[in-house]
Amino acid sequence: MRETLIVAGLFLLAVALRSARSGSLRKLGAVAFLVATFWLGFFFSGSKIGGSVAVSCWFFLPWFELLTHIRRLRLPLNNRLQHRRIPNPASFPNALEASAAMEVEGFDHVSDCGWKWVGMQQFFRFYWHPEERAIAAICLCEQRGVAFAFISITSQDSQGRTWRTTNFPFSLTLQCSPLIRWNYVPCEQNCFKSILLDHRLFLQRNQIGPELLRMPDPDDAEDALEREMRQQVEFNLASGIIRLTGDGHFKYSNRGLFFLWGQFVKDMVRLC
Repeated sequence: MRETLIVAGLFLLAVALRSARSGSLRKLGAVAFLVATFWLGFFFSGSKIGGSVAVSCWFFLPWFELLTHIRRLRLPLNNRLQHRRIPNPASFPNALEASAAMEVEGFDHVSDCGWKWVGMQQFFRFYWHPEERAIAAICLCEQRGVAFAFISITSQDSQGRTWRTTNFPFSLTLQCSPLIRWNYVPCEQNCFKSILLDHRLFLQRNQIGPELLRMPDPDDAEDALEREMRQQVEFNLASGIIRLTGDGHFKYSNRGLFFLWGQFVKDMVRLC
């Protein structure tokens, strides 16, 4: 009976911590889940090995999704953006606030567009600022009834390198070209002014002054995203993360599935 109460108490503590607003407390809640799982395995098996095996099950859980769903995915090689209206603001309450914040900071609206991947829809609203030499975007994603939004700010230097700051909450599902440098900020950081400041500091840390940045072409924002996606696909084909299916699509290779598993585990550990 005592063992049951200990495990139940730890799980309740974990749930409470995971419900907190503080990122540190939420991470502590994740640790509490692992501790509770360890003791559950320990009490059932009577050994520390059993507890360790129980904890490891959390990290191998993504393989169920990888083998039952992602392994069968066929994604188009050439996906094209299409002009779209902004989705229902009720589904993305921060989108209109982010748009207003961008305009306050002097960014001008460029276009609204989106595309569909297998089971997922993405909507983009692009803005640009000539003095900042940057393209900003609000991205709204919806998949299987789950929706989230994030912001990105992108600059490109004279050497063709892309510098991007974003509060995207997950790890990338494809390897990224070394020509694209990412600066991740906490996903709960939704204030555009704060993200813009982080982007400026990101450029300063890498000694990229305004004179080294290319002036973006607002009319090219959509084409630039399509080119970047094609380049990323080509890079991952060369890396063996994905492979062609012969019908204008690609799928994840075995190596790609292990790469995705690593990304899933990284997200589980990061737990922003």
